[in-house]
Amino acid sequence: MLRELKVAPQSWPLATPFRISRGVKVVADVVVVEIQQHGARGRGEGVPYPRYGETLESVLEQVRGVSVAISCGMTREGLQDALPAGAARNAIDCALWDLSASLSGKSVTEQLGRGPLPLLTTALTIGLDTPERMYLAAERLRAAPLIKVKVDADNPETQLRAVRAGAPAARLIVDPNESWNLGILESMQPLLFDMGVELIEQPLPAADDAALEGFHPAVAICADESCHVVADLPRLVTRYQAVNIKLDKTGGLSSALELLQRAARRG
Repeated sequence: MLRELKVAPQSWPLATPFRISRGVKVVADVVVVEIQQHGARGRGEGVPYPRYGETLESVLEQVRGVSVAISCGMTREGLQDALPAGAARNAIDCALWDLSASLSGKSVTEQLGRGPLPLLTTALTIGLDTPERMYLAAERLRAAPLIKVKVDADNPETQLRAVRAGAPAARLIVDPNESWNLGILESMQPLLFDMGVELIEQPLPAADDAALEGFHPAVAICADESCHVVADLPRLVTRYQAVNIKLDKTGGLSSALELLQRAARRG
């Protein structure tokens, strides 16, 4: 089974700077993997996350490190042991799923036996900015059914009130990106509840989330930076009510599906 693997970086300038509590992003850097076999092509891509020590160069190096094994027929199962969870494994794993779809004529959904996928509501994100600009951003999105709001520890109440004023009917998710401490989280509970916020995502640093043990939130708390793979679940189940599953964290669709199933079993 001889395949050809190609890998290349791509950079896409953003229309506007995207700010979160950790910094600002003006370009989306992507590693694109293509695998060809018998005239069919599979494509996948991954985004290197500096938060997890990844760079374009490190992800490219990881992909190239397994290129011979992929060319010689490495399976998705074999890939799980060959690379750690992260953007490189995600790009290859998704390319292998896509290649399988091209070779078999069956979509990934069909291969998984899941039937047609239901329509889902996508959250549109308002990046961290001044309250005035966040209000204007929310006003532009006021017809959106679901909005995610990026906040920090400096003035989250004013930021959130500005967004709610601009989009009074939207469902809200609040994402501090690890910038809060337990004191801020506790003090924000009445406001989160009164504003109808449905989910708060990773309020505390991943290294400090043991503080959530025994905490009873008014609004469900979702693990993001704290949750990467199945092995993380045992320590999260008493701290969070939801998990955010991202392919670049799990290392591809294969391990994301396993994480989804295991998390669902734990409620």
